[in-house]
Amino acid sequence: MKEISAQQTKDILTHDAEIAFLDVREYGQYGEEHPFFSVNMPYSQIEMLAPRLVPSFSVKCVLLDDGDGVSERAAVALKGLGYRYVVVLTGGAPAWQAAGYTLFKGVNLPSKTFGELVEHKFDTKSISAEELDAHIKNDDDYILLDGRSMPEFHKMTLPTSQSCPNAELGYRLPMLCKDPTTPIIVNCAGRTRSIIGAQGLALLDIPNPIYALRNGTQGWRLAGFDLVHGASPLPLPELDAETLEAGRALATDLRKKYGLQTITTAETTAWLADPERSTFLFDVRTEEEFAKGHAAGAQSAPGGQLVQATDEKLAVRNARIILSCDNGLRSASTAIWLIGMGHQVWLLDTETPMDAVIPGAAEKNINTLDAGDLKKRIDAGAKVLDASKGLDYRAAHIEDAHWVTRARLDAGTIGDLDDLVIVGQSAALVDGIIAEFKAVTGQAPRDIYVGTPEQWRKAGLSVVETPESPSEADCIDHLFFVHDRHDGNLDAARRYLEWETGLLDQLDDQERSAIEPLVASQG
Repeated sequence: MKEISAQQTKDILTHDAEIAFLDVREYGQYGEEHPFFSVNMPYSQIEMLAPRLVPSFSVKCVLLDDGDGVSERAAVALKGLGYRYVVVLTGGAPAWQAAGYTLFKGVNLPSKTFGELVEHKFDTKSISAEELDAHIKNDDDYILLDGRSMPEFHKMTLPTSQSCPNAELGYRLPMLCKDPTTPIIVNCAGRTRSIIGAQGLALLDIPNPIYALRNGTQGWRLAGFDLVHGASPLPLPELDAETLEAGRALATDLRKKYGLQTITTAETTAWLADPERSTFLFDVRTEEEFAKGHAAGAQSAPGGQLVQATDEKLAVRNARIILSCDNGLRSASTAIWLIGMGHQVWLLDTETPMDAVIPGAAEKNINTLDAGDLKKRIDAGAKVLDASKGLDYRAAHIEDAHWVTRARLDAGTIGDLDDLVIVGQSAALVDGIIAEFKAVTGQAPRDIYVGTPEQWRKAGLSVVETPESPSEADCIDHLFFVHDRHDGNLDAARRYLEWETGLLDQLDDQERSAIEPLVASQG
């Protein structure tokens, strides 16, 4: 297996060539400490994630683990998928730290660090929770927009807030607010999307007073105010023809002011077919719009979430990113932020046809057992391995089932596979366990079942909970860092905000050189 040192990896991370720096540890391990430029591709789901995050087989893939050999196993899996250049970072994360390089806590690190830099760069205007509370109590004229995704809004939001994900803010605002003097306040759960949302409106030269809510819902709770739970987001307003065209003109202005590059449909098709380069085509409209029709080869990546969690959509530095929308405004406003984060971005010609999506045949149920047969196998003495997430297993699993995670599965010691049933609540995790058995033993268990605790109960199986098992140390797929910060744990919220506001101070010169908010030309 080819290896590379921490020092060699550090040196090439900001070269011009494409590189995928892949942390193959599980999500919880990654979130506790990882290099700034690394992207999480957990070994437990590597076959599912790799084609989406690393579309080119020719890119250089550098794998990092805990120095425990998981990278070697992940390398075999990637080579089996067709990746040609896979190397292992010698010694993993411990070696990275021993070389004097920082391991960062948290997730979506480049995006959140960039948000802090944007606030510093532009001196983004903000208001406190107490100031917002006064607006609410005084029944002032203002609009409060929650820039997160709609499911996040539903989980918890602020009184009087409306759901309007970040990429939709400038696009939909003319339909939400007709008075140019009405203050617009953007909130999220913490800091990043509040800052990016508010500053994004400011960059569009919106005439209204615009503010970010300082520290979002967590700041609101820390100030002693209550959140709203279970709110149903209102449908986003549809644009009339005049507003759609005005947005098109604004997008043209943004392209000129920020030097944004465009690309034709034909060029995009050629780039996507190029086996030597990594190209990502993202549709930054809403998921509902994407489902109705989209450019050929596009992936759905609503713009606000793409900026917030870029590392969940692509894992290749120096890849080519193409953005698509209807009138160009959402693509252009998203591109401004992505370029500032160090990415190469093009805007797809807005005349590209958004072909209607023809529903395909429903996916075949991957289960090889129905619920009744599952119970028969268990009643007959089959050994049950549960490949659910650790906390899902804690909450509910079939009695006597053994929890397993692929990264720590010793498939060679299991015994007779005919006496084994693999169950779980995630098809991807079950598939990972099956792949591990095939890699180690050359064969796979005969029977699997992907389902829910409720289905297991209906089949007559005993379902139990074990709140302390697997242990926190074993739950490597869960990030306990500032656990429960959105569920009333104020100490966790304080720790999270301290972490987020301290990100810039942790960067070294190389890491800081990679991100710089884009500024409009004066011409």
